[in-house]
Amino acid sequence: DPLPPPLPKKHLQRAESLPEQGGPSRHCWGDPTPGAGGTLYNIPAPHLRHEAGAPSSAPAQDRPSRGHKKPLTKSQSLGEPVGQSSPQKAPSPSPAELTFGTADGELGQLLGSGVCGLVLGCQAAALARLSARLQEELVGPEHRQQLLAAELAGTSWAALSVLQREPCCQSGDAWYFRVGFAFQQTQLVFAAKVPKAGCTTLGVQSSLGPHCSIQRLIGRFTDRLPGELVLPGSPGEQSLSPCTEEPAGLAPRPVLQVFISPEVPYQTLAGFVKGSQGLHRSSPGHYERLACLLLLQVCMGLEHLRGQNVGQGDLCPENLLLVQCPCPPRGQQGKEVALGLSLPRLLISSFFKVKAKQRPCSTSREQDWTEGSKRLPEIPSLSIYSTGLKRLAMLLLHREPCKRVSLEQARSILQVLLWGPRQELFARSKKTLTLLRSWLEVKRALLLLRFAEDSAGAVGSPGLEDWLCCQYFKEVTEHTLYQATQDLY
Repeated sequence: DPLPPPLPKKHLQRAESLPEQGGPSRHCWGDPTPGAGGTLYNIPAPHLRHEAGAPSSAPAQDRPSRGHKKPLTKSQSLGEPVGQSSPQKAPSPSPAELTFGTADGELGQLLGSGVCGLVLGCQAAALARLSARLQEELVGPEHRQQLLAAELAGTSWAALSVLQREPCCQSGDAWYFRVGFAFQQTQLVFAAKVPKAGCTTLGVQSSLGPHCSIQRLIGRFTDRLPGELVLPGSPGEQSLSPCTEEPAGLAPRPVLQVFISPEVPYQTLAGFVKGSQGLHRSSPGHYERLACLLLLQVCMGLEHLRGQNVGQGDLCPENLLLVQCPCPPRGQQGKEVALGLSLPRLLISSFFKVKAKQRPCSTSREQDWTEGSKRLPEIPSLSIYSTGLKRLAMLLLHREPCKRVSLEQARSILQVLLWGPRQELFARSKKTLTLLRSWLEVKRALLLLRFAEDSAGAVGSPGLEDWLCCQYFKEVTEHTLYQATQDLY
């Protein structure tokens, strides 16, 4: 039969690829500039890939192609410069993935982009990991809290052992009792929260994400109050139960809703302020630093609530709980603990769902201040924190609400008061973003060195103040530092 006429040569579009026997399509580029009218070159099959006069044993990849155009390998595509990394080569790790054991080959891929930026990225990643680890130690692993919540589901007073007849803490809206619970052959100590008459705890409280400054509820039930528990009456309020066994014929103990919390409070902020006035006079520096750290926890807790679309209820010292940290943090094992100045966790325990209406004034004192019938009390200058606390109080309680600082600004001012930069930094150098950035980079490096040195010297486990410090240097930027120092100084 006569041979059919030859088919016309097919011209491929620039984005198409040429087929190849026994494998994926290969590409080659003529003009590297897109749209410059470059020519696509056919790459023959491996057994035909040699030019006339060239030894057939030499692989085509070792010889330059016609027109000084080097053929591409299988993994390369049109428009991709020759010599870039191929899929067979592992991608370069990010600074957050680097460790001391990272292979030198992977490390070398990053050194060409600049050592300074690489080191700063590693420091930021290390601070983030350290902060997350410290928070887990303070609030407990999340999976363990979920297991406890599952074990406590459907429980009652019968599953708990009363460890103390009297409340360990009495807030403005609830009593707290120390109770024991057997879990995996271990006796755990929880707080049983019994709301006072007219005070309710919303279910939204148990759905909030974990945070060091937010009270967490892991169980709830409704049951008759045990006879051995004592509910002392608050001022102007009758006691809900007697301190002794109920005589026969009297009404049974009330049926109340009970909430279980893994944090056991020992005091409210109001009780701390009332009982520590002598400490303020004898150790003003330690006391006022402690005040800054407690106020900082309030700000961070409120910011967390705002992110969850939840607002605080009656935000007053009587409803802010203090919980002892598991162990005294480093640097506080000596004099400060003996003086009662160990930093406790502060918990916000009263919430409501945010709605369109504005929250009413939480206390009569706030209402009096809004109406202008009170003056800001004098804050004597007793330590390096006194002037800053006085300045913050003026900014928070400005007569005109539009001129008051925001929650974020108040938190930043407290952080600057605690960890700098202090005003002497600007005594010889003009305050600029460059200066603040340099200060921030050096302080981050020194903070990580301090953690390493303390760990090697067995100084003690990092505590709550270390976590608060890590949070500051992990998130702060030179821009927020500039604004906070403007507000403060």
